[in-house]
Amino acid sequence: MAKIAVLGAGAWGTALAMNISERHQVSLWARNAGHVSGMRKARANPMYLGDFTFNDQLHIEDDLKTALSGADLILSVVPTAGFRGMLKDIKALGSQLPIIWAHKGLEPQTAKLPYEVVLEELGNAQKWGALSGPSFAAELVRGLPTAVTLAANDDGFASDAAALIHGGNLRVYHTTDVIGVSVGGAVKNVMAIAAGISDGMGFGNNARAAMITRGLAEMTRFGVALGAKPETFMGLAGVGDLILTCTGQYSRNREVGLQLASGKSLADILQGLGHVAEGVNTAREVMRRAETLGVDMPITYEVNQALSHGKSAQDAVMDLLGREQKPEGV
Repeated sequence: MAKIAVLGAGAWGTALAMNISERHQVSLWARNAGHVSGMRKARANPMYLGDFTFNDQLHIEDDLKTALSGADLILSVVPTAGFRGMLKDIKALGSQLPIIWAHKGLEPQTAKLPYEVVLEELGNAQKWGALSGPSFAAELVRGLPTAVTLAANDDGFASDAAALIHGGNLRVYHTTDVIGVSVGGAVKNVMAIAAGISDGMGFGNNARAAMITRGLAEMTRFGVALGAKPETFMGLAGVGDLILTCTGQYSRNREVGLQLASGKSLADILQGLGHVAEGVNTAREVMRRAETLGVDMPITYEVNQALSHGKSAQDAVMDLLGREQKPEGV
């Protein structure tokens, strides 16, 4: 039996901690002492995940050093915007534990993917990787079957870490394509906002299927330009996560798109959402990166126009529909 430190007690972090604690000792860390106190009293995380009860192998911590003590692996599930700060805190404690992250997106302002942040903060000597795929916390915690991909900078570590997390209703595959898995997890959130806009405007199933398919092409172009393997986007962290996030009822990013289509302002949408919708920041950062790379991303462009530049959802859709006809592979 191993010990895993799960950093971040939102819905996904808590669901992963609960699932893994069926097989290993888990320390679930949260920065907010009040949140930690509430979880300790309830033996649950009612703020983010209802009244699902923690088992005896899951321990709640608000002290990072204590959470990492004796751990074999760190699983970071903090928001992408706070990931660099989390790495700095870990490094300041002198920890060289292997680290897996399970959050998705690009760092605000720098447009860097999580693996690039890790390279800057920890280098490549330490073992690290990303966990991603089609996964809603509400289903994992209910014991429903879930399959994800773990990508790491070392093939042996990828296999070992996947085996450590794998079990119960959670199936974990592994790869070394950290870039592809990272891009898939980030860009699918942007496409989910686009899918929500399409659904909210009543465009139907044909339009949603077309948007998902063209979104996959866009995601793949972007990933390959960064060095990803094209086949990764045909897997769980690519098309699998894309389909789920664009169609699933628990998708926060799709909900943003639905509400944009209804005419609500982004500020009001985010205030009412209560959870992080990574696609909002990701759209801006992906466009920043795509322009530097010279990658054409029309769906991402229009989503970013609606999110960051005040363009109406209706106008964004009409501009997409009005683009010039071209071969499918372009």
